[in-house]
Amino acid sequence: MTEDYEALGLVAGIEIHQQLNTKEKLFCRCPTTIRETEESDGEFFRYLRATKSEMGELDRAAEEEMMHVRQFRYLTYDTTCLAENDEEPPSPMNEEALDIVLTIAKVCEMTPVPEIHTMRKLVIDGSNTSGFQRTALVALNGTLQGGAGIETVCLEEEAAQRIEDTFFSLDRLGIPLIEITTSPCMHTPEKVQETAAWIGMILRSTGKVKRGLGTIRQDINVSIREGTRVEIKGVQELDLIAEVVRREVHRQVTLLKIRDELKKREASVEKNPVDVTSLFTNSKSRVLRSAQKVVAIRLNRFAGLVGREIQPGRRLGSEMSDYAKKCGVGGLFHTDELPAYGVTEDEVISLKKALDASQDDCIVIVADKPQRCECAMKQIIRRAEMAFEGVPKETRKMLEGGSTAYMRPLPGAARMYPETDVLPVRVTSERFAAINIPEMIEDTISRYMQEFGLDREVARQMAYSERRNAFEEIIASGIKPALAERAFNSTLIELSREGAQVHRINDEDIKKVLEFINIGEVAKEALSPILTALAEGKTPKEACETAAPKVSDEELRRIVNHIVAERSDFIKERGNAATGPIMGVVMKEVRGSVDGKIVNQILREAISHLLKNS
Repeated sequence: MTEDYEALGLVAGIEIHQQLNTKEKLFCRCPTTIRETEESDGEFFRYLRATKSEMGELDRAAEEEMMHVRQFRYLTYDTTCLAENDEEPPSPMNEEALDIVLTIAKVCEMTPVPEIHTMRKLVIDGSNTSGFQRTALVALNGTLQGGAGIETVCLEEEAAQRIEDTFFSLDRLGIPLIEITTSPCMHTPEKVQETAAWIGMILRSTGKVKRGLGTIRQDINVSIREGTRVEIKGVQELDLIAEVVRREVHRQVTLLKIRDELKKREASVEKNPVDVTSLFTNSKSRVLRSAQKVVAIRLNRFAGLVGREIQPGRRLGSEMSDYAKKCGVGGLFHTDELPAYGVTEDEVISLKKALDASQDDCIVIVADKPQRCECAMKQIIRRAEMAFEGVPKETRKMLEGGSTAYMRPLPGAARMYPETDVLPVRVTSERFAAINIPEMIEDTISRYMQEFGLDREVARQMAYSERRNAFEEIIASGIKPALAERAFNSTLIELSREGAQVHRINDEDIKKVLEFINIGEVAKEALSPILTALAEGKTPKEACETAAPKVSDEELRRIVNHIVAERSDFIKERGNAATGPIMGVVMKEVRGSVDGKIVNQILREAISHLLKNS
């Protein structure tokens, strides 16, 4: 899948959506707490329909979404309110969220708009109970390191969490979300990924964004010279961004080749589907045999092209299937892949005969209820005709591995209209000037290396950690940086790999353990078992008592003398060089309950006494 991106004229831009870690939601005073579905205390159902814009126009993406009428189900919680249900007006915009967005705008050297007006963005896929998402433009025209431009920064509300196709949870709905849109200034897949990583670094540098899978999403806009702009939504993994761009470029290149081949063949699309239900009455294919209706369409001189791969695991037929699924059907069959799926060679021959198809033609079949079949066939014909144009303007969703599937047409201007329930917010020059720019993580890494003596990789891990502030606070209180790093980073990583639930450990408990170590209540060698005990739900005091029970000086001397006596021959043979190996045996016995320096001192005394008297 190697392409010459410069020759192809690749142009790409990204939109990054990041949840903000505020106390309250954007337009109500509910907490931004994510809940388990089992904690729900109610539910309701709703149908959503598109509304026309101020100009009387209906957004084409919303119009297509309405083709399949669906009932949506929503879960409520004791941490959600009537605002999420769209049963009471929104509260004023969250000032804490706005300050975070203004901070990021200032870092990117952007110009804030003097007055922020909230808009409604039409969304009827079920992810918003109101049928729209509230969004507000905050700042314009910024720059990033490396020359990438930032066009806009917006503040908007997060959508509801999709549990299943038409089943949503309202705990996430309304969490403040920043949208950062770059200019279309990137010309290689690697540059897109680098830019996304840099923006992610800026966001984390604020210390005011949520962390974890699903809290940040990248939408990527990709086009090539003879193709068109395609928006790919929901890329959550940074490391996949370059691959997503590569696969989209390959898809567009292949679709252009298919376009040229269709024109060369003088291909065409029949407009009248044929009812072929009777051909599959006794078919081994359960889908075809049990369907109320089976219809087929002939695509003249399309043979071999419907089954041509355009991305790994995706063919032109997959694109047609995506369009058909908007009508509620499960998918389609086409003769480029038949006989297969229970359809026999004899059935294929009968099908081609019924549609008067030659070996140069491809037949596409849909099986479902009559109304769905009719709708799906219109969609298939529409997508087949688009093949003569090359690359349709679409919004697509990312699939596992980096390939994509059709979601809806690109939305138009009719998607946006003013929100009349939220008052404008003025951004004065004084307010923007008072915004403090945080230290960037790249600078934090350098500081950790210089001030704390950490190597670059460890400094990077610590700088990107959610526990960064606690790490710095405990060092300021007198704890050595190396021990603090072990407690807040390295040991937690090791325990996590072993399966410990380290996310259950809060920063204050780790600080308390480090204080115990600092005053000699417990040895630093016991840090790992103590943190394990914290992960199991014990308090710092309980964890220290369980993982590292106190050993008295008398008991320690007894343990050391016993071990030295047992290994006297080894000690006599090795002399003082035996101290290291014997030290390991003693430390294992006391399980980190005593500081290593004290153990070493007592052990050296015992070995010296043995050697003098031997």
